[in-house]
Amino acid sequence: MAKSPTIFIIPTGIGCEIGGFAGDALPAAKLLASASGCLITHPNVMNGGSLSEKNKDIFYVEGYSLDRFAKGEIGLKSVKQQKIGIIFDSSIEHEILMRHLQVADACVATLGIDVDSYVLTKKPIGIAIDSESQGISGGLIENPDTLIEAGESLISKGITAIAIVAKFPDNLDLIETNLYREGKGVDPIAGVEAVISHLISKFLKVPCAHAPALSPIQLNEDLDPRAASEEIGYTFLPSVLIGLSKAPDLIELSDENKNITLHPSHIESIVVPSGALGGEAVLAGIERGLNIIAVKNENILNLDNHNFNYPKLIEVNNYFEAAGLILSIREGINPKSIQRPLKNIQEATFKNRRS
Repeated sequence: MAKSPTIFIIPTGIGCEIGGFAGDALPAAKLLASASGCLITHPNVMNGGSLSEKNKDIFYVEGYSLDRFAKGEIGLKSVKQQKIGIIFDSSIEHEILMRHLQVADACVATLGIDVDSYVLTKKPIGIAIDSESQGISGGLIENPDTLIEAGESLISKGITAIAIVAKFPDNLDLIETNLYREGKGVDPIAGVEAVISHLISKFLKVPCAHAPALSPIQLNEDLDPRAASEEIGYTFLPSVLIGLSKAPDLIELSDENKNITLHPSHIESIVVPSGALGGEAVLAGIERGLNIIAVKNENILNLDNHNFNYPKLIEVNNYFEAAGLILSIREGINPKSIQRPLKNIQEATFKNRRS
């Protein structure tokens, strides 16, 4: 059966009911990968703190690079294994740093991942959380140059993929954090995490993902199951290392490099939460005439899909329906044939030609 390459997006930091927590969209990704045979998605979907999976049918691509892929600027090349380096924020306390290094050693010893080396930034990265963004997670970093410099030093030593561990403030809003842990709010650090990984992707053009370094917080007995993966272990690094271990190489199409496993022209569909269609990948998909499958997945944006007068925009109620739709596309079955009411075919009309 031919594959139907599909991009799966759940935007970071907008509080999606599915995918707004650590790795809670991973089951949906596995379902869509099974239906399509080839799924391209980003760390926000796959990273579950200490929990994640390798899947031969899923390409793990950081969000900025995923947008570039959707726009037709890069291709993806499968690899047997990436050689991973880790950037640690120099402001991380010694004990927390040791915990992360032990996790990296464990991933080598237990999972066979190639985590080769690490570097400390020369200056603190300087995380600033934006708490005034109307419920959408956001923030910035004060010293982006020190992050890029650290990444360049790893690449010069032969590193092919980069994990970043930044120190986040200990004075995060506890009320906001607990609302998130109880399933009632937005991940307060997700927005600035995206800033960090986008920066590395843009300037260094290698697979990358971010794991925050946070001090332990008190037990919350009202924990939402979707947030539970963040409560186990000392770090969020394992899922990042698992994802990066076989993340595809990013190949510039302008280099006329033919050694590509997946070309952007192969993509047939993009799956995205309903009401969150304004991202670069989706807009590029619309421009290229792809199927846009909008899944009802409550989030803060909830923009009106009807503003997109696009004939190949299909709205579905859940990811089960999305998987069925992708499977019908993969098998060459007209989705309209399964929907009711079934309309009669229409007579085509011709414009009068000038003689």
